Amino acid sequence: MRRKIICAIDTGDLDVAIAIVRRLNRHVGAFKIGHALTLPHGLDVVDRLTDAGADRIFLDLKFHDIPNSVALGVREAAKRRVWMTTLHLAGGPAMLTAAVEEAHEFAVEKAPLLIGVSVLTSLDEATLKCQLGVNRSLIEHMVAMSEMGMECGMDGVVCSAHEIPQIRAAIGHGVIVTPGIRPKSHDPQDQKRVADAQAALSAGSDYLVIGRALTDSQDPVAVMHELGLIADEVS
Repeated sequence: MRRKIICAIDTGDLDVAIAIVRRLNRHVGAFKIGHALTLPHGLDVVDRLTDAGADRIFLDLKFHDIPNSVALGVREAAKRRVWMTTLHLAGGPAMLTAAVEEAHEFAVEKAPLLIGVSVLTSLDEATLKCQLGVNRSLIEHMVAMSEMGMECGMDGVVCSAHEIPQIRAAIGHGVIVTPGIRPKSHDPQDQKRVADAQAALSAGSDYLVIGRALTDSQDPVAVMHELGLIADEVS
């Protein structure tokens, strides 16, 4: 079970991030980092966190640019031995294909898993339709975008627990990463589509992203038990 858990590090303070890795690396299988750490510290943070005990790094920068620029981003992630990274599926087939081709330039053990993002978990259907002008329903849009990504050679997608059954049916054995995981007693904060861990796993998720519920807790084992997970089990 431990290998399925990704701890999201939501801080720009490298010392704090290193302390989180040292405190939680026995309980989780990977650590997710994003703009908060990479913008002030660069990709050197990957090496620093690895040295602190992070087995795997999930680089969540949601690349979305012209194909050549995104390919260059994937190249740098691969050079750092990043385990997984995200791309916005809205970048389209040419961008996604360029990313996949760049990843394939590296040996399998060095190439990052490429994971597509279709609709952020902070968005709901009303926002998607009224503010972003998407005429499809939220789940229809996610399924269509996810299918496009897999056709371009992506390794998997991000989706909340609410969409897992439909996404799993659409992408087959592709990887599903589920954010917004927290105990039912916790505030959903800035995410609209959240769920508990067992619901996501039962629905077919491969990896669960857990953030402040873990990093803010003085007792991560208790949080794991509240989520229905065994913190010190090694699969």
